Amino acid sequence: MFRKFIDWVRQVLQKLISKSNVKEKLHIDVAVSDKMSNAISLWSSIYEDKAPWLSDTVQSMNLGSAIASEVARLVTIEMKSEITGSPRADYLQEQYQVILDNLRTYCEYGCAKGGIAFKPYVDGGTIAVDAVHADRFFPTKFDSAGNITGAVFVERITKGKKYYTRFEHAEMTYAGYQIANKAYESENESMIGREISLESVEEWANIEPEALIQNVEKPLFAYFKVAQANAIDSNSPLGVSVYSRAVNQIEEADKQYSRMLWEFEGGELAVDADDTLFKEPGTKNIKLPKGKERLFRAHQIGVGDGKNPIQVFSPDLRDQSIINGLNKILQRVEFNSGLAYGTISDPQNVDKTAEEIKASKQRSYANVADNQKSLEVALRQLVYAMDVWATIGNLAPKGEHEISFEWDDSLITDREKEFNQRMLLMQMGEMQKGELRAWYLGETLEQAQEQLAGAEELVE
Repeated sequence: MFRKFIDWVRQVLQKLISKSNVKEKLHIDVAVSDKMSNAISLWSSIYEDKAPWLSDTVQSMNLGSAIASEVARLVTIEMKSEITGSPRADYLQEQYQVILDNLRTYCEYGCAKGGIAFKPYVDGGTIAVDAVHADRFFPTKFDSAGNITGAVFVERITKGKKYYTRFEHAEMTYAGYQIANKAYESENESMIGREISLESVEEWANIEPEALIQNVEKPLFAYFKVAQANAIDSNSPLGVSVYSRAVNQIEEADKQYSRMLWEFEGGELAVDADDTLFKEPGTKNIKLPKGKERLFRAHQIGVGDGKNPIQVFSPDLRDQSIINGLNKILQRVEFNSGLAYGTISDPQNVDKTAEEIKASKQRSYANVADNQKSLEVALRQLVYAMDVWATIGNLAPKGEHEISFEWDDSLITDREKEFNQRMLLMQMGEMQKGELRAWYLGETLEQAQEQLAGAEELVE
């Protein structure tokens, strides 16, 4: 279904902005190649547990969502961000908090599909933010640094038997930030249909067909891009999934996992017995013991001539060798996804040297740190856009504001090692107890000294 939707969107966009109609209609081109479109479709299907290789014989380990979820958790855990400085800042913080409350979920979607766009807009007296997934976000323009400065956003509403589609094209130009909206109606899910006025759809009635916002320096949308080089299409401004380089290994892991399931299922203990033992008296009907149908299996083994009418099926399982093979594949998935060994593989079976384990942890730390930086860039851009909309909508008095970020450093540093080093400095007289406490508990030096002084008074 997702692949069909992606193909449909691309066909619609190509129809809407075909080369012969580019100048006549939207004057844009979509910077999404077929390779990237197909890749996003594949990553999304893996995330949604609908990978193309799954079948009746190949079961899923759901590794896509597990990897994306874990990276998002590591990136956002203990993350704090706040807007301060003025009444305008207080208003923005109130709107911004809604995003922060759901940030891990948004980050997970972005990690799975390569990125996610945040598009704020005025909604009454508030600023709402749409989190637009990669499959409904099509860049049209980007600068020399690879920053997206123009995009088409797709929104679809179903009402009864009719399908309404809105395309919003937003782009930075020399004149300012230009926005153009077009709406379409169709009775066929796979077709764009005819163009209609925005007023025809209640949800879009207050949207202007065209708008030009001047005196802005950046686009009024933000894009969180997974901090990884795009090996699918190096010319694309879009990000790639955190497991984009592990797709083949994820497929092999699913197949190996299915072999393990079959080994247990096919090797289940059973009793093969001659069917005459299960026939109801006076009939030819075979009736297995109630509640034990799986255990007993009726066959025409025969009796007499020394034949045993009952035979036990209990083969030796090859489970350990299959599990070991699966674990090796999972370790490769971890390596290609920037995760430390033992994150999804068996941590008790990491057959690596101390240096290899250390390197794998450093790889995970670096991956997390890079994505934290990328997410911070996106959130700063989002707050900028929200501030502009607050001014346009006259939602709060103008004023200066600052945005701060605090990330959980324990994920990207060896906190235990650093604690031991600071303890050594304190024992050598190079650091005071208050300084160590302030660092460890996140207190100010004054707060730490007051607490230590209070503790000493209680002892006395």
